[in-house]
Amino acid sequence: MGTHGLDVLQERGFIKQCTDIESLRSRMDQEPITFYIGVDPTGRSLHIGHMVPFFAMAHLQRAGHKPIAVMGVGTALIGDPSGKTEMRMMLSKDQIEQNLSRIKDQLARVVDFGEHAGLMVNNYDWLGELNYLEFLRDIGKHFSVNRMLSFESYKQRLEKGLSFIEFNYQLLQSYDYLKLFQQYGCRLQMGGDDQWGNIVAGMELIRRIEGETVFGLTFPLVTRSDGQKMGKSEKGAVFIDPEMFAPYDFYQYWRNVSDADVIRFLKFFTFLPIEQINELEKLAGAELNRAKELLAWEQTCIMHGEEEARRAREASQAAFSDSTASASAIPSITVSRDELEAGIGVLDLFARTDLCSSRGDARRLVIQGGARINDRTVTQPEEVIDAGWLAEDELLLRAGKKRYFRIVSVP
Repeated sequence: MGTHGLDVLQERGFIKQCTDIESLRSRMDQEPITFYIGVDPTGRSLHIGHMVPFFAMAHLQRAGHKPIAVMGVGTALIGDPSGKTEMRMMLSKDQIEQNLSRIKDQLARVVDFGEHAGLMVNNYDWLGELNYLEFLRDIGKHFSVNRMLSFESYKQRLEKGLSFIEFNYQLLQSYDYLKLFQQYGCRLQMGGDDQWGNIVAGMELIRRIEGETVFGLTFPLVTRSDGQKMGKSEKGAVFIDPEMFAPYDFYQYWRNVSDADVIRFLKFFTFLPIEQINELEKLAGAELNRAKELLAWEQTCIMHGEEEARRAREASQAAFSDSTASASAIPSITVSRDELEAGIGVLDLFARTDLCSSRGDARRLVIQGGARINDRTVTQPEEVIDAGWLAEDELLLRAGKKRYFRIVSVP
């Protein structure tokens, strides 16, 4: 296997398209290459679907190449139409800066940004000082509107209306690539496959202005085997921020992936050696749970640390054995003993938790036979839950086979 890292990306399934993979391979064989991935801090947290490019970044970094993570504060003020059916909501610069500080910490769990390691730069540093007339004259003249409209991301948006501000996004992202080439010798831009048009436009800009050949590489947009978007759960997006998605739920998400997805996700979302993953691929049936437990452990360790991963694993084991002994990491709320003595309707109780969004949601769960409290299945929507249901001052609520929530009785 070559040491340049492209082989690692290929065998783990990261490469969707590359502009000239053989020339890129040859260059990376000769010397380390500087490459970049951009992320727009449009939310307070990334979700796990955002992390695919940064695992790829980490693999190339480990192969000796120099990563640059571009924090798109400037481009976040505009909004990227790629892969979107509607225009993004505009954010203030203060909101974007707050998001930025959180996202920096999340990326640093996967990529090394320490001294003499990867760079993290803010594109507002150069976009914020642009003179519009000079930008149009020096950069805008190199872009063909007809060519821009040929890219799939713009075609989709044209059907619902593409604003002029979004139309500028491709120019700004291309300018990012030009600045990174000029300042850091960056010769490779990587991103999700919906970024292909923007990446190619940046390469063309560098060719026209600097007369140099650079490269572009995209990753597949990861979906689950059932066709659903990666990182979606019953509770919504699987965010990295523990306040938005508890580490226990995070662990459970990975522990409960489908048999068809587990090997692919081990390749994308862990740093386990490919040889070990290939061995796990030989497992079948119930034995695949070993691979799922390893996936959940590795991902939770990376994104939340070993201590949280250990607590989540113990809580998961406790939940699956219907024991509350080691279940402290399972999401919980407290209810007063007096209120339980008086009794709480089962629909109200489930609706207070993350298991059900409403009484109607809880009613459907009960009628379908998916509601359990400790070791008892609840079959009647009119059931009243009182202190007699407690086990060691707790109720362990379960929705279906895999989702748990604790009710803790307090004086």
